Amino acid sequence: MLTYYQSERLELRILAVLDFYERNRNTLEPVEPLRPQYFYTITYQSRNLTWEYNAFLKSKYIRYWMFRKNSNIPIGCVCFSEFQGGAFHRCMIGYKLDQTATGNGYMQEAIAFLLPLVAKHYEMHRFEAMVLPENESSIRLLEHLHFVREGYLHSFAQINGQYRDHLLYTYIVPDSSED
Repeated sequence: MLTYYQSERLELRILAVLDFYERNRNTLEPVEPLRPQYFYTITYQSRNLTWEYNAFLKSKYIRYWMFRKNSNIPIGCVCFSEFQGGAFHRCMIGYKLDQTATGNGYMQEAIAFLLPLVAKHYEMHRFEAMVLPENESSIRLLEHLHFVREGYLHSFAQINGQYRDHLLYTYIVPDSSED
């Protein structure tokens, strides 16, 4: 995997961006785990960048930040984590988008671009996404990308200080031998 790609309208880069979190703090806090105050500091984000880059080099974790072409302002990210090989060949996918960039198809473009690359490079068979049941835009996105709802996860993850139910969506990589 490379550290930089271009899709039709986006640049996808591996790096951490404090500005994105500061701009979207009020939008993200209700749907993410509680963040300690130091999360919103340059020191923490620099350390996190180092951790993410080292995890990328070890094929353990990938976060691509999204930028409109010819812009240095991040508008979101797509993250692949929890890589499993053996009999599973699966990983989790997560994503977030700047509140000012919604409704333009950027996330769909980024995920549609990255899924086949990650599937091929890491020999993935299955991608899993967990989404809050009331997150209708994320559900529409996943279904448009051919993710299938597989289950309901009770009290799955602690979001904004409370354990919340999630829906499990999966994408099975098409078998290329069938072509």
